[in-house]
Amino acid sequence: MAVEFYKYQGTGNDFILIDNRELKFNKNDTKLVAQMCDRKFGIGADGLILLEPHESANFSMVYYNSDGNLSSMCGNGGRCIVHFAKFLGLIDKEARFEAVDGMHYALIEDSIVSLQMNDVTEIDQHEAHVFLDTGSPHHVALVERLSEYNVYEQGARIRNELYGKEGANVNFVEAIDPNIYSVRTYERGVEDETLSCGTGVTAVAIAMHKMGLTFSEEIKLITPGGELQVTFVADENGYHNVTLIGPAVQVFKGSWE
Repeated sequence: MAVEFYKYQGTGNDFILIDNRELKFNKNDTKLVAQMCDRKFGIGADGLILLEPHESANFSMVYYNSDGNLSSMCGNGGRCIVHFAKFLGLIDKEARFEAVDGMHYALIEDSIVSLQMNDVTEIDQHEAHVFLDTGSPHHVALVERLSEYNVYEQGARIRNELYGKEGANVNFVEAIDPNIYSVRTYERGVEDETLSCGTGVTAVAIAMHKMGLTFSEEIKLITPGGELQVTFVADENGYHNVTLIGPAVQVFKGSWE
């Protein structure tokens, strides 16, 4: 059976989007998902996302990493599925949907999607890094000369040595000024550097504030794939009203036979 798909990207983080409201896609076929995401023998993507029906929200989001396995929350993917829902006529300017980490609310204006992320109340600060969960687990470390840094080698080492089989995403950060940070991310599941990571830049923005490197609650993050913005409200109980803001773009559509 042919599967109609749409290719999306959010600051270079790219995804296969499928309208699965009729629940016809074989969700247990991890080999199929991995094959579709393969950049040499398939469509090519960092992940595959199914848009599915929901009893009370506008839709459900089901996210697979490019290795074919179900994964934790994807921020850029969340922004892309909101754009996809508008394209399908499910929403106008506002969306409420359920992902693996719970309910999310979003606004879309033209191609810019503002996605509300979960509150963050637990942050582990270490001497050389910060660890926190923004829907996916993230290791955040400051480095110098980020453009020359071996993100693949060091990211893979940290992902495996510190976090084992389950793994964590690893973000390397360089400050440009107190409110602007350059970020490169090694993503588990993809097992490589991606051009952007939504939950990753969210983790970086919160980590920089928690470390006292910025006092702003509006942070600009520059990734190899483009610019994102993270806003939040910080108090003694953690970080609330966390919002990831950036573009979502439909690139092309096709049919997988």
